[in-house]
Amino acid sequence: MTEDNTVPQLGQIVRITKGREQNQYAVVINILDDRFVSLADGEKRKYDRPKRKNVNHIAGTPFISSEVRNSLLETNRVSNGKLRFAIAKYASEVVTDLERGDEHDV
Repeated sequence: MTEDNTVPQLGQIVRITKGREQNQYAVVINILDDRFVSLADGEKRKYDRPKRKNVNHIAGTPFISSEVRNSLLETNRVSNGKLRFAIAKYASEVVTDLERGDEHDV
């Protein structure tokens, strides 16, 4: 990942930095190997058709959705609604922090 050079985790919200979906957010739903992950956002990229993405083309955020992570670990599946909810929750927190004047990489 470009910002903190760590391996992404299940349920982590990431910002796509390269490609057609640049500057959009997605959730890591599978770690394929040390170089590739599967991403989905529950809207354009559904759980059953995730995007395979190089970790060098995404930027991690400090937000890891516990609901998504627990669902993936327990059942190996997650609903598209949970993915959309996790991204919306992260987006609302970032917007709230920016309105207060806190600086974040967005």
